[in-house]
Amino acid sequence: MTDRFRLTLAQLNPVVGDLAGNAAKARDAWAQGRDAGADLVALPEMFITGYNAQDLVMKPAFHAHAIEVIEALARDCADGPALAVGGPWIEGTELFNAYHVCRGGRVVSRVLKHHLPNETVFDEVRIFDSGPVAGPYAVGDTRIGSPICEDAWHEDVAETLAETGAEFLLVPNGSPYYRGKYETRLNHMVARVVETGLPLVYLNMVGGQDDQVFDGGSFVLNPGGQIAVQLPVFDAVVTHVDLERGADGWRAMNGPFTPHPDAWEQDYRAMVESLRDYCGKTGFGRVLLGLSGGIDSALVATIAVDALGAENVRCVMLPSEYTSPASLEDAEACAKALGCHYDYVPIAESRAAVTATLAPLFAGRAEDLTEENLQSRLRGLLLMALSNKFGEMLLTTGNKSEVAVGYATIYGDMAGGYNPIKDLYKTRVFETCRWRNAQHRDWMAGPAGTVIPERIITKPPSAELRADQKDSDSLPDYPVLDAILEILVDRDGSIEDCVAAGFDRADAKKVEHLLYISEYKRFQSAPGVRLTPRAFWLDRRYPIVNRWRDPGGTG
Repeated sequence: MTDRFRLTLAQLNPVVGDLAGNAAKARDAWAQGRDAGADLVALPEMFITGYNAQDLVMKPAFHAHAIEVIEALARDCADGPALAVGGPWIEGTELFNAYHVCRGGRVVSRVLKHHLPNETVFDEVRIFDSGPVAGPYAVGDTRIGSPICEDAWHEDVAETLAETGAEFLLVPNGSPYYRGKYETRLNHMVARVVETGLPLVYLNMVGGQDDQVFDGGSFVLNPGGQIAVQLPVFDAVVTHVDLERGADGWRAMNGPFTPHPDAWEQDYRAMVESLRDYCGKTGFGRVLLGLSGGIDSALVATIAVDALGAENVRCVMLPSEYTSPASLEDAEACAKALGCHYDYVPIAESRAAVTATLAPLFAGRAEDLTEENLQSRLRGLLLMALSNKFGEMLLTTGNKSEVAVGYATIYGDMAGGYNPIKDLYKTRVFETCRWRNAQHRDWMAGPAGTVIPERIITKPPSAELRADQKDSDSLPDYPVLDAILEILVDRDGSIEDCVAAGFDRADAKKVEHLLYISEYKRFQSAPGVRLTPRAFWLDRRYPIVNRWRDPGGTG
């Protein structure tokens, strides 16, 4: 009986739909495992298709092709260790999220996911059929149980595997990041270890996919819940884990242990990696953005430079007569500190031409929000023209506070292809800028030091669409606004919850009203990286037409 088992873990970054490319990554990981004397090489959930493939995986031509690629991969990896890889499987008319175990040139076992998540960003009940709870599969004379992702968040699958002879648990995952997610995963997996008494290997993928970013952080637990191996967050890694069988069963030998950074660094890394992968996986090598001299665009420019390099980022200042000298100075200083291209494109002449064109229609009417929004929409027009001409994707720069209450101009500053700070409240924008000025990591392509001038961080926020305008003219101060939004959005709370927390009822009702009437804007907004479990898009789905308001009393 074998007393040692070597497992190669491939914490890698698939691309949705790139079946050949994902198979090539799997083959390379398998070759590394073969050269290291592995018994089994493991890849994450749905790795062949990429995750989350959403409705694409239901397309018959696509899932049939994916299954063919898995079978070809099994043939390519015939002479060496077993290979376990996630991908779709069809039985009759049913479509499954499966884990394919390949050995000797063919697929010898398939595990079918039983518990299908149907919350937040997951719609697996809509896409897949539920597989039966089955027993372990054998690799040599070792029996392995593989609860697939959500299956390990419930007791029954792991318990059944333990009762039917599994000697350790290998859990393949496609688990996207949100702030604090690692602790949640660890708590669930420790529970499975305590219940079953078996070692557990948690294998996650890395990389960005649309609004989601997968953060890796794979780990190995021994009976009792002690961590034997902890892989880095966000980095693609292929590593080898040894398990030994003693009188008390299997235990993992202590291996690499990478401490994880704090939440501020992980959020920032998530924004950088998601933008880098969104550009890389969609074919955009360069980006541009409007750099206003304000804090949001300065942070987006910094994220872009850290993700893509300064040579691939164009910053454009588009001043009007309301743009302050300080904003002009701050925008240029930020672009220079980052080392990226800086263009100066005044909008005064364009605005005068549009104003003259509309003058006969607007005659007799006072200036109002219409004229303010013309400035923003002219900027959007000019930025999109630059995007088209130079083949650079336009980034939007609205933070979560603004996105929540609609403090943005549709077809204006909302124009663009991706928003790195869409799930970052304004108060966190300030602190993230301070964090980045004080920190530098080897995964950042931008320079170290103060890249966001201090005055950008300390001056009162303003859209500068009219004289002496401040954000606080239209909204509660950001600490108040963000705290109310945290209750209404992140906790799905009520007006009474806001009042109980000490906030003015009128402020809470105003924020709730703005939140609901802005739904149509969010429906048309650019995607952006998910940092919390209540990001705008798949986590929170509300009707655009909605007359309900929280009655919450009038106080």
